[in-house]
Amino acid sequence: MTARPLLPSLLVALLAASPARGQAPAEPEAPLAPPTPVGDDEEDDPALYEGWATPQEAPPPPRAEPVTLVLAYGAYYTSAGLYLPLTGAPTPDAGERTEAQIYWSLLRGALVPRFLVLEASVNPMPCLGLAAREWDWGYRHAEVGYGLNLVRALTAGFDEPFALSLFLGNATDFDVSGRRDVRGRGYLGVVVSSGLGHILDNVLYQDRWMEAEVKLKGDRVSEEMKLSWSFRVGVKLHDSPWITDTAYLGLRRSRVDYQEGSLLLANSGVEYRFDLSLDGRPLRHFFLVDKKWPLGKGRAALVLGVGALWEAGATYRGVLAQRTTPAWQALVRPNVVF
Repeated sequence: MTARPLLPSLLVALLAASPARGQAPAEPEAPLAPPTPVGDDEEDDPALYEGWATPQEAPPPPRAEPVTLVLAYGAYYTSAGLYLPLTGAPTPDAGERTEAQIYWSLLRGALVPRFLVLEASVNPMPCLGLAAREWDWGYRHAEVGYGLNLVRALTAGFDEPFALSLFLGNATDFDVSGRRDVRGRGYLGVVVSSGLGHILDNVLYQDRWMEAEVKLKGDRVSEEMKLSWSFRVGVKLHDSPWITDTAYLGLRRSRVDYQEGSLLLANSGVEYRFDLSLDGRPLRHFFLVDKKWPLGKGRAALVLGVGALWEAGATYRGVLAQRTTPAWQALVRPNVVF
């Protein structure tokens, strides 16, 4: 076997390892730096947290509730309320809780009031009923038979023309995370109200009255529906010796459906109030149901309510004892809600 020359092989290997003409020789690699030891007593490098929240950062504090003026309009009840927070904490959020869970969350915090509300209210339709009663000819011709007077039917059920109220209690919001179309607020607390005058058969009589009640109320509005409720129990005291002092229970629930809903419950409402004397005699039953018709894509709806009012003769005494037997009064309530 012929031996391969050694010199040519060595020359080929050297040429292959040498850099090309005009190319700088490669610099030798720098040795790796040893890792920096990290101990419990070492400070973290701030550069490691650049652009990130450091462990020492705290979330921004929630904003306290501002003082708020809230206006409400209606044919039978119009009000202006000034909401004054008593603490720096924000209003708790009920989110997507059910009605029962909302009531329970309000009841749990009932012993620590967080809000004070000063409210002035007026009842427009009952006030118009007082003016209509002064027009004797028109009032007499409002009788349509069977003891039904249209003025009384449109205005009965409200005993006072106006009121001043103070609310002390708690509130919770109904905002849903990620949705701006859901809003609303619920309240639970004590309401003290007072006013001058008492309306009976569309006539205003002199009376200074005061009312104290525990009330749970609220409303939740979304793109689909507006739901409102009010539950209350209280007492009403009168300065006039001819008007009986009463205790009462009131329930109201109403909904407006901006989209299609249940045929029976959609765009409907119900209200009931039961009054009795402080010695336990039944004095009044008020019952009303209504149907609503939303106006286009807006947040208003036409309302028509019908019902009945039963009043016992014991409600009034002396010069105001116009009826000594129980009397029924039909109710018709046209309205607009927003």
